Amino acid sequence: MVEIYDTFGKSHAMPDKEPDLVNHPPHYNQGGIECIDAIEASMSPQGFRDYLKGNILKYLWRYEQKHGLEDLEKAQWYLTRLTLNLEEEKNG
Repeated sequence: MVEIYDTFGKSHAMPDKEPDLVNHPPHYNQGGIECIDAIEASMSPQGFRDYLKGNILKYLWRYEQKHGLEDLEKAQWYLTRLTLNLEEEKNG
């Protein structure tokens, strides 16, 4: 539940939004730490890029048989993360 306040300052409990299963799946977050961040911290920079590349391939490979558009969105998420990672490395 999310607490919101009306114009009189009275709080109201509102249901949470639908979980974002592509960008922030709740089952990949424990204690405020995203699993992807823990994975990155445990690997070398090249190892993490290889991990991202493998996930891109996995979601592209299975999208027609499993979750369709959601799998393509996940592949795009990993591709964006890989692109940002390479840009950060290039720009120091």
